[in-house]
Amino acid sequence: MNAPLLPLGNGRSIPQIGLGTWPLDDAEVAPVIVTAIEAGYRHLDTAVKYGNEAGVGRGIRDSGIARGELFVTTKLNGVYMGDDKAIAGLDESLTRLGLDYVDLLLIHWPVPQRGLFVSTWKTFEKLVASGKSRSIGVSNFKPAHLDRLLAETDIVPAVNQIELNPYVTRAEQRAYNAMHGIVTESWSPLGQGTELLSEPLLGFLAEKYEKTPAQIVLRWHIELGLVAIPKSKTPERIRQNIDVFDFTLDPTDVEALAALDQGPDAGVDSDVIGH
Repeated sequence: MNAPLLPLGNGRSIPQIGLGTWPLDDAEVAPVIVTAIEAGYRHLDTAVKYGNEAGVGRGIRDSGIARGELFVTTKLNGVYMGDDKAIAGLDESLTRLGLDYVDLLLIHWPVPQRGLFVSTWKTFEKLVASGKSRSIGVSNFKPAHLDRLLAETDIVPAVNQIELNPYVTRAEQRAYNAMHGIVTESWSPLGQGTELLSEPLLGFLAEKYEKTPAQIVLRWHIELGLVAIPKSKTPERIRQNIDVFDFTLDPTDVEALAALDQGPDAGVDSDVIGH
């Protein structure tokens, strides 16, 4: 039950469903990785800030899967911004993961008040050239931040990972990303807590399609051409979250879910996180 692949702007590809690993620690995450790989996941998402890269690496080894079958993402936070600090940062991540390279390396937050994300991106470009990351991208970047990268650097981000779900649809951000060949990846794709999944509309659609509310929402992401990285440590939910490729949503239902959007002020403001 492997997820379909979406093309990236650099000619590589990314599985459309991945496993989010926050807030699991090293001990918790390793068996979850094994369960996910057995369920068909080939895309694993971690970060230095999560503190679980070693556990993710252990899970990969315990699964017995070949490295080449996996797409592994990690993220470097503000500690590694500027002055080529990302070079040592990625080396440390690779050591914890037990890998020679990652498939995608992201700047976790722009932290615009520090003014270092452009220089950090130039270091990321060096890491692509070194082969230690196959692709590079960003997380929580707004169009204004991306404008600077596009104007001042050479490589267009392959991915922008942002908070995105039917409560926080970010239509303008998605359109900007698409215009520039940047894949939009959804963190918190099922919303925060259980509020979204408890919406009456989700109950109606779950009955209509004979799926769970979470599966309906994840299929919504798929219909929009997004990459989604749901997180769970429950084996049954892990399996359910990737079991979304045997049905499609009617266009009117996609629109109805988008109409749950809570407005431009919904969600996390990337300018005030990542310190």
